Amino acid sequence: MKSKTKRSSTRRPLPFFSEIFRNKTLYAMMFPGLLFVLVIYYLPMFGVVIAFQQYNPFKGVLKSPWIGFKNFEFLFKSDAFFQITFNTIFYNLIFIILGIGLALIFAILIDEIGNRFLAGAYKSILLLPYLLSWVVAEYLLFSFLSVDRGIINHALQYFGIEAVSWYSEPAYWRFILPAAYVWKNVGYFAVIFAAGISSISTEFYEAAKIDGASKFQQAVKITIPMLVPITIILVLLQTGKIFYAAFGDWGMFYTLTKDSGVLFSTTNVIDTYVYRALKTMGDFGMSSAVGLYQSCVGFVLVLASNYLIRRYDRDSALF
Repeated sequence: MKSKTKRSSTRRPLPFFSEIFRNKTLYAMMFPGLLFVLVIYYLPMFGVVIAFQQYNPFKGVLKSPWIGFKNFEFLFKSDAFFQITFNTIFYNLIFIILGIGLALIFAILIDEIGNRFLAGAYKSILLLPYLLSWVVAEYLLFSFLSVDRGIINHALQYFGIEAVSWYSEPAYWRFILPAAYVWKNVGYFAVIFAAGISSISTEFYEAAKIDGASKFQQAVKITIPMLVPITIILVLLQTGKIFYAAFGDWGMFYTLTKDSGVLFSTTNVIDTYVYRALKTMGDFGMSSAVGLYQSCVGFVLVLASNYLIRRYDRDSALF
């Protein structure tokens, strides 16, 4: 018995290629996914050098002149820098709070529906806007906000209130954009939370019922604490993209507003500002510099958020 234990403990691992050959089926299944990640996410990272060049498409990356940090000066010294930075952070913080908070509430309410078919129907209705493009959403929004034929203005005029020119009043869009984001994305987060709720053991709820806990108390004391890991992951992922336009929903800021210059004070964010500058000036280096700046800030925010969560609850941290 001792000799067998000694042999097993001194057994050397298989060489690298022998290990691959031994598990060739698993590696073959992994290969398409690894190739996709390599080609889509890692190979383009070589283009980061464009942020430090006066990039010329005809000369390419290798022959374009090196200018250091001058591309970053375009954004940092711009008169609109504070405005677009504030708008980007403001909206994304609102989106995190409203999007995840309302999704959690909807998921808990849907879980209380006893009929599976009805619960599935509600999930589908909530998820449907997420599958629509912002172009479709823009037409739907215009049908509500149009000055002449908008549903809201018709309702206001019915009660004797003067019609509102929504696309000429920047202040209203502080509320319109968050409402549009919640309408489109809350269903996606709600489905994620609903999947998490379905994995919670029913024994917790049965014990709570025996103790006389109400539905609200069960949600606060059982459901929400059990969903903390999922909530933390979603918050960390969203925090990493806080310097991007609505976590990739660039079309919301550009399409919904019809690119109206009157609304720039409340709707212009970093991504739309860079797009307009690129469309006007064709400066690839500046666009790459801003993209690198956004990625670095997002990376720092993820590290900082994870550090704070780790200080609060080590087991809930992502890494």
